[in-house]
Amino acid sequence: MSLIANTGSQWYPVYTHARAEKKAFRALINKGIKSYLPLHRQLKQWSDRKKWVEEPFIKSYLFVCIQEHEQTEVLMTKGIARFIYFSNKITPMPDRQIEDLKLLMASPYELEITEENLQPGEKIIIKAGPLKGITGEIIAYRSQKQLILRLESLGCSIIVHVSASLIDRF
Repeated sequence: MSLIANTGSQWYPVYTHARAEKKAFRALINKGIKSYLPLHRQLKQWSDRKKWVEEPFIKSYLFVCIQEHEQTEVLMTKGIARFIYFSNKITPMPDRQIEDLKLLMASPYELEITEENLQPGEKIIIKAGPLKGITGEIIAYRSQKQLILRLESLGCSIIVHVSASLIDRF
């Protein structure tokens, strides 16, 4: 099935309220608005059990395929905060980007998304976990879970794999 709309509709990214992606998506579908919410399976740990859940891949974002005059209807949907602006205007996304995202989401590869722009050579401090307080330098940034650090305060070079969520820049 092709996502290219011949009706003058275009894909737009929209920002949702925190943790409202699924509800906003269902509300848009119920209104008859063509929408896409990329989800990925994730194993969640609770104190008494583990469970596989479908989580939004891009937190607080979903995509709508609409004509320009439908923008107000999207904004009036519970859970939708705003459209995403580029250069002070609501800008559509190319159909190909949505198709590519769907293809990636259907692939067997482990995907992750991060807004961090971590660079080799940056000085960091570990803010949590058993290595809390240790300073170091980023050697390589492979993914959020494969950050390789040189730890200075130990007096030697040790490579540690640590999650990006456990570090701060300084």
